[in-house]
Amino acid sequence: MLILAKTALAMMLGFIFAIICGLIFIPFLKKINFRQHVSETIGERHQKKEGTPTMGGIIFIFPVLIALFLLYLRGSIEINHNLIIVLLVFLSYAALGFVDDWLKVRYHNNQGLRISTKFLLQMLIALIFFYIFMKNGGEPVIDITSLNIAIPMGWTFGLFILFLLVGSSNAVNITDGLDGLCGGLSMIAFVALGIITWNTTWMEGYQEVAIFCFVLVGALLGFLLFNTHPARVFMGDLGSLSLGATMAAICIVTRHELSLAVIGGVFVIETLSSMIQIIAIRKFHRKIFKMAPLHHHFEQLGWQETDIVKMFYVVGLLLAMAAITYGVWI
Repeated sequence: MLILAKTALAMMLGFIFAIICGLIFIPFLKKINFRQHVSETIGERHQKKEGTPTMGGIIFIFPVLIALFLLYLRGSIEINHNLIIVLLVFLSYAALGFVDDWLKVRYHNNQGLRISTKFLLQMLIALIFFYIFMKNGGEPVIDITSLNIAIPMGWTFGLFILFLLVGSSNAVNITDGLDGLCGGLSMIAFVALGIITWNTTWMEGYQEVAIFCFVLVGALLGFLLFNTHPARVFMGDLGSLSLGATMAAICIVTRHELSLAVIGGVFVIETLSSMIQIIAIRKFHRKIFKMAPLHHHFEQLGWQETDIVKMFYVVGLLLAMAAITYGVWI
């Protein structure tokens, strides 16, 4: 019951602080003209969203930091290296996203950072994470506990971590294309990660990382009040890059790396649809989907935005439940 009480408190703090931040930051973003430029290639539906404030990820990032600080002052959590490296990833990718968003607003386009520059910075942060992780007792091994198999990776484990962090951050970023889609799917994913983390009692700081997950769940729920259709604010790269990389970081520190593909299954599907579309166009000069990523394909088929989001939520929830079953029970 104590775990449930801690989880409830964490979610409540995140939710309340997110509402407060939303009421403060959305008018501020409008005042300083931090507004989204919508590409004409996406379609007429999205042209109505032109000028909506962006960089809304701040609405759930600030509450997480405030809530954790208050819990630390109260003595409810302790600072440990696993929480530190998760927060490092959370804030570092948020900072990278901030720069990308700022450039888009500054030059009134959707270009932002050059792809090569963004990729190099993502890799640099991932390398720092890998160094700290290994220095604090991390082992270059992938465990498949249900089969009692441990796969030694050696130096290739570093490449594996780079792939997870960079791939996950970009996958969530690609999915951020409809009102409430990325925020809702991320909230579902962090519920699963929080439950799995509570079960990793062997890990130093498992309680703090689990509480972090549920504070973020509450903050995302508060953010969705401003982001669901019709969105009053967009998440921006500030939020999406941070969320994706943090999912990967938590899977790595809890040694549930392979579960990331299930927990973030919708993000994986979205990314694969974009990759398939690019390959089909470049190699075969034809399209597989009417538009990629997949959520835009359903839009082109005539689906309402809210119906697409609800369908993706259901798929994300089913995958999250499967990941919890495997990660906690089997």
